[in-house]
Amino acid sequence: MPKTQTSPYLLLANIGQLVTLRGDAASRRGAALNEIGLVEDAAVLCGGGKILAAGPQRELLRDPWLRTNRKKVQEFDCKRKVVLPGLVDCHTHPAFVAPRLVDFEKRIAGASYEEIAAAGGGIRSSVATVREASRGELSEKILTALNAMLKQGTSVVEAKSGYGLTTEDEIKSLEAIREAARCWPGEVVATLLAAHVVPAEFVGREEQYVEKVCREMIPLAAKKKLVQYVDVFCERGAFTLAQAERIFAAARAHGLGTRAHVGQFTATPLASLLAHQPASFDHMDCVRDEDAALLAQGETVAVLLPGANYFLGHKEFPDARRFIDAGVPIALATDYNPGSSPTPSMPFVISLACTHMRMTPAEAITAATINAACALRRQTRKGSIAAGKDADLAVFDVADYREIAYWFAWDRCAEMVVAGQVVS
Repeated sequence: MPKTQTSPYLLLANIGQLVTLRGDAASRRGAALNEIGLVEDAAVLCGGGKILAAGPQRELLRDPWLRTNRKKVQEFDCKRKVVLPGLVDCHTHPAFVAPRLVDFEKRIAGASYEEIAAAGGGIRSSVATVREASRGELSEKILTALNAMLKQGTSVVEAKSGYGLTTEDEIKSLEAIREAARCWPGEVVATLLAAHVVPAEFVGREEQYVEKVCREMIPLAAKKKLVQYVDVFCERGAFTLAQAERIFAAARAHGLGTRAHVGQFTATPLASLLAHQPASFDHMDCVRDEDAALLAQGETVAVLLPGANYFLGHKEFPDARRFIDAGVPIALATDYNPGSSPTPSMPFVISLACTHMRMTPAEAITAATINAACALRRQTRKGSIAAGKDADLAVFDVADYREIAYWFAWDRCAEMVVAGQVVS
């Protein structure tokens, strides 16, 4: 999306409610998830892509610099709307070509996720079209998704590969992510997910595929500086714990961060993976009490993905209250992908978290902003509204921040500011 405002200084004025998430640049846990730093009758001054000041409008307008330089500042009237940090979508799979409509119909007829995969559907059904697609075609699809996310209030997106499953096609996917990111005003954090599922040509030779991921794909992606993270789907029918440990070790050996899909269908012991200091564990529907206690002691964020539970028709959703009570830092993300969560909407996920996971609106917004930034290790720049941080802000056409969760499946994001510029 093009930028529509070029002044180096921008004043967001007449804000009804400003959700700052102010405080230490650290993940929020327990009761602190409700501490959103709400300021009423507020304003935010941006300059040079950063937030210069934020707080009560009456105080901000008395600032000597602003009073002297008011004519240099472009003012944007928020008309009493709600402003919060740009949302952070810390788990997405945008590098695909087509929807999986056969899977969708089979699931409606009663087939399980694993039954669909065993029948040749699931992740492997997306591989053929990605392998056939050009980098340009993939990039166009990814950019379309990123623009849809921006319209819903998202300014930071983690984007995974994972539908190529050959060295050539995983690199092509990552290059397409980078190409799309260069055309998008927000920030994209790229992740190599070559360990998404064992491709059909390696069934029965799973260890050889893991070796290829570790010795070929990870080193090449790191050498080309295409990724910041390596992910692995550690689950029954995907990759074992031992294989995930090998992939994590290879990632760290090449200076890359780690994260994992884990606990979606079955519980996996987490201690050995935690030794690699992963940024996040994602899904986390099935987690043992002892592993929740371990998570509470560290900085690894549990990223909960209720969109997948909704779309897969599950009766149960991630047990957010259990994690909150245990002191585990939690985040929310869309899990945007063609098979289990084809939504670009973080506000919809926030609503699901409230209605199906019993999170308060304040907790859900915290999980979608500062905690999601922590899941990407971007919390010093993203996820809250404070002087010195990146000027990424979402303006929602509501009078109260709780309405963001209340009006489910509505597009209530009125304006986006990214790096101090209004974009449209």
